[in-house]
Amino acid sequence: MKSLSLFLFFSLVSSILFASEPVFIEQRSVEKIIRLDINSSINPATYSYLKAGFQEAQENEFGAILITLNTPGGLVSTTKEILTLFGDSDLPVIVWIRPEGASATSAGAIISSGAHMLYMSDGTNMGAATPIEMSGDIKQTDARSKAINDLVALVQSLAQTRGRNADLFAEMIEKASSFKSKEALEKKLIDGIANSTKEIRELSHDRVIKIKGKQVKLEFRDAQIISFGMDLGQKLLDILANPSTAYILFVIGAGLIYLELQAAGGFIAGGIGVVCLLLAGIGFQVLPLNFGALGLIVLSFILLIMEVYITSFGILTLAGLAALISGSLFLFRSDDAYLHLSYSVIASTVAAVVAFAGLIAYVIIRDRKKSHIEEFNSMKGKEGVVLENLHDNIYQIKVAGEVWKAEGPLGLDN
Repeated sequence: MKSLSLFLFFSLVSSILFASEPVFIEQRSVEKIIRLDINSSINPATYSYLKAGFQEAQENEFGAILITLNTPGGLVSTTKEILTLFGDSDLPVIVWIRPEGASATSAGAIISSGAHMLYMSDGTNMGAATPIEMSGDIKQTDARSKAINDLVALVQSLAQTRGRNADLFAEMIEKASSFKSKEALEKKLIDGIANSTKEIRELSHDRVIKIKGKQVKLEFRDAQIISFGMDLGQKLLDILANPSTAYILFVIGAGLIYLELQAAGGFIAGGIGVVCLLLAGIGFQVLPLNFGALGLIVLSFILLIMEVYITSFGILTLAGLAALISGSLFLFRSDDAYLHLSYSVIASTVAAVVAFAGLIAYVIIRDRKKSHIEEFNSMKGKEGVVLENLHDNIYQIKVAGEVWKAEGPLGLDN
């Protein structure tokens, strides 16, 4: 009994001591807030921009970082890098999903889970964070299950740390759930609804948050918000890393090279086509490219070119269009992607290719009807202009808008 009494006594004393131990809360007065704007997919350009902004905030004594977010999704790898950037920051990170009509879907929803303070404007939504599927049975693969479980654990951990509804953040990934601003506030997914920077300051004022395990109370009421934009290189990469932009540049480049092969000229179409392909290549370098799908798109143009030289009665054209559509649908489908091409972009691109191929076919058929098949595209009887004497009696001449090499007597001039 004596030992039991001593145990109870020491337990009571310990509980009193621990209960009376004060919780230290650091007071911070925020005078300047740096504002970073994301209005595109989440890609390496986005990370480079945010990293530069965080560095600017540290070097110039900003008190907080405000990120406005409107994104359709992006790369999982880049998303995790951004979350690490949030976690390493000594400054509070505020994510504001805006303006009205904006959304933080897919990768944007995962990024939002890591913000110290999270706000949405009226008329916005957040969620639908299930990674893009590569095929109908990929849900059953071990790789996909591991990827989803990893993301679920990540957002739950972040949401719990920030005091938000961890289960519903997990549901965004597992069930692709999406939440409107008012619904998100009611279910404790966000910290408030704000429609202006003034409301952001008011909602953040005197709020206690946890930064690297420390309790911090922030004073925001008189803070000045200063915008920090992308540099030229980041803007260019951000544009080229848009899936639709990269895809359209690639198709235009391939189409112009196809035109150059059909109508010999001054290499203008071919030159522009090569530039378009190089720009598309820059975008493809940072996007989750499916090389099998890219091969199908290349095959589609090869089949369209073969149609001109081989009589297939349209079979090669149909095969080319099928390859183009299939390749377009799966071009950016991978385990690291929250991206996909819009069906409207694919439909309009295929329609343009069909119209272009139809125009070429019409011109060829029309010219063949006007002349004998052996004389198709013949230069006989046509007058040309000598552009350059290449060597000896070989000249570069322009005939009917086309540039050719021709052999003729010495002494020709322009």
